[in-house]
Amino acid sequence: MSNGDDDAEAGDADGPDEPASEETALSADTLDERLNQADEDLDAAETEADLDAVEADLDSLEEDIEAADLPEPDEDDEDAEDPRAEFEDRLADLRDRLEDQRGPYAEDVVESVEETSSTVADTRWTDDGLPDVVDAVEAFLGTVADEFDTSFVAEGEEADALVGALDEAADAVENADLDPDEDTETIETLLTAAEELADAVEAAEEWDDLTVRQQLDAQGFYDVLESENRKDFPPEWNAIKVYEKLGEPEPILLGLETFDSDFMEENILDTLVRMAPQEAFEAIHQRAQKRDKKCVTILGKIGDDRSCETLHDFIDGDGDPALQKITLRALGEIGSEESTQPVANRLDADNYEVRSAAARALGLLGDTRAIDPLADILEDDDADEVRASAAWALNQIGTERALDVLADYTDDRAYIVQAEAGKAV
Repeated sequence: MSNGDDDAEAGDADGPDEPASEETALSADTLDERLNQADEDLDAAETEADLDAVEADLDSLEEDIEAADLPEPDEDDEDAEDPRAEFEDRLADLRDRLEDQRGPYAEDVVESVEETSSTVADTRWTDDGLPDVVDAVEAFLGTVADEFDTSFVAEGEEADALVGALDEAADAVENADLDPDEDTETIETLLTAAEELADAVEAAEEWDDLTVRQQLDAQGFYDVLESENRKDFPPEWNAIKVYEKLGEPEPILLGLETFDSDFMEENILDTLVRMAPQEAFEAIHQRAQKRDKKCVTILGKIGDDRSCETLHDFIDGDGDPALQKITLRALGEIGSEESTQPVANRLDADNYEVRSAAARALGLLGDTRAIDPLADILEDDDADEVRASAAWALNQIGTERALDVLADYTDDRAYIVQAEAGKAV
């Protein structure tokens, strides 16, 4: 019997498929049993330590599934089972359940409160929305106070005060050393309160929830309109015209910031070209950095030399001739001596209109350092229009030396140069 058994075993070993099938079945059965056991252990887990033990088992299972000698599915059979994939899916489900059973933790409460605190701080609330935020914060602070037998009070109803109180409450939760096993009820109460706070803040009306017209109406933009022109279309443009007549730039700038309309933007910029209020500098300077020609014009009329550095970049090199001409004019109107050299550098531009604009800008600047380069242009430039602009600039500078240079051209070949020279004598 013994030899027969040995022969039978030897015969089985000689077969190509049987041992592999038994080993695979054993491996699959073992993995199945271990996954079932992990399932039971997870159902029975009552503490974080129990869950940690289950997680360690799952980590070990993951390695064993990856290393197991399991059959590969038939690639030609779309319906073929994949044992490894099935085990991996079961493992993933167990991990999901494990995470669902963990906690809650005090860290979850703190994180939720900190996120809500940031929302309160970073949001512009409407007059209707802010009271709802205040009520929600006070309700949460009351819950925390009850759990810790203390008090947390916001010193006012402004966003900064609400944020300060929320941060103080979050610190108290963080420093309370709440244990997820022993203090589960307290943590659940606080987490529920934090989630209710987040939901209430999310539901409160913020400024961006309003339409453009509602935003402007809330800020009194339309108050300037009388009954006879309130119905004119569009009322926004009528309001802008009234504010221009009144010389009040702030509502106009509010419109520029608020309107999402090319028509309104274009007309407001035209208004600011005419008004050129100092109050518009920051908004227009920011827009001008995108090389907006109309904004460059406004900067020139405002005359604030803080914009010179930006404008110098627009004339550095042979870029858009139209932009260069407008920028040169603006620099001349601003009148900063810091612009003399950058403007004089454009006297050698390839485009004669740019050279002409540079000459006139030097005249507006009035810097006597420009006399010599203007004299050179007057003598050598091929374009009479440019030479005439240089002559005009020398008249604008108006010193004795500038006029002496110009006086030599009273019989110039170009009448427009003669005319400017005649003014000098």
